Amino acid sequence: MSNALSRSLTTVTAMLFLSSVQASEPLATADAQYRVLPREYRLDGSVEAVHQTTVSAQTSGQAQEVLFDVDDYVEKGTLIVRLKDTEQKAGLKAAEAELQEARARLKEASDEYTRNQQLFKKKLVSQSAMDKSGAARKAAQARVDAALAVSARAREQLEYTRVRAPYTGIVTHRHLEVGEVARPGQKLMTGISLDQLRVNVDMPQSLIGSVRKLRKARVQQPDGGWVKVTRITVFPFADFRSHTFKVRLDLPEGIPDMFPGMFVKTAFVTGLKKELVVPAASVVYRSELTGVYVVSPRDRIGFRQVRIGHETDHDQVTVLSGLDAGERVALDPVAAGILLKKQRAEPKDD
Repeated sequence: MSNALSRSLTTVTAMLFLSSVQASEPLATADAQYRVLPREYRLDGSVEAVHQTTVSAQTSGQAQEVLFDVDDYVEKGTLIVRLKDTEQKAGLKAAEAELQEARARLKEASDEYTRNQQLFKKKLVSQSAMDKSGAARKAAQARVDAALAVSARAREQLEYTRVRAPYTGIVTHRHLEVGEVARPGQKLMTGISLDQLRVNVDMPQSLIGSVRKLRKARVQQPDGGWVKVTRITVFPFADFRSHTFKVRLDLPEGIPDMFPGMFVKTAFVTGLKKELVVPAASVVYRSELTGVYVVSPRDRIGFRQVRIGHETDHDQVTVLSGLDAGERVALDPVAAGILLKKQRAEPKDD
């Protein structure tokens, strides 16, 4: 027996075995039925980052290191720019020296006040001398407090030479090069966070009442799926040119492959409607043909072309035409197709 003939017999045997298995097992079906579903109005929206910040210089200094560039990923608190800190270190050293001197003066004044207290109890010093030493101690304490403030400010100025990322994100613009002198208020680096995104939509004024009342919407993901928004913010005024209201949709954290500036589809719930639905698993897509396998009351199978609408949140799809409520559809299209071929091969009654 040739190899080709052997493979052909094996294939026929497998098909007959599969057909017998499918015939012996009951075909799982589901009824097409009406469900009350949300009525949705779809609009285009644009994605933006919730956190988008330009970090600016808070002290003067020449840029010694610019550690990140455009499209680099930066963790929160990471050093992104280092400025020359010679002047700030000198200022901090001078402030700390003044603080040490003020503390020494305070100790001297406190010791003098303590000695005068003991002598005053023995009536060896006058009240005026006692008051004078007390005032000197208070003045020394005030000088210590002032020196502490100057020292803290100098330490803060030194820390400003080490610019850090305010949150985890991606660099979008670099405004400074190594060697340039930064001044207070000058832009250093701009970045965005992809962890928290939102979508802006221009809503027609005819729908704004329903959107305010129901506050339900979803956004289509790049992979085709849909995600529910976590918050809807409706701006309380319309654009005087387009007469549309700006609506902002906050998204859950960590949506993959979605970036600021992208256009996305949004769907706002504006009411309820009754629609015919079938399980999504029962629908067959063949090139440009869409259909389902319908099982008759006598368990006869037929392939029916249908027009499909949108998916629902229960793994079902709406049927716009081609099917009536109560008709049964096969949940396993592959098994239904095999049984249909077998039924067609059966001899017809005369």
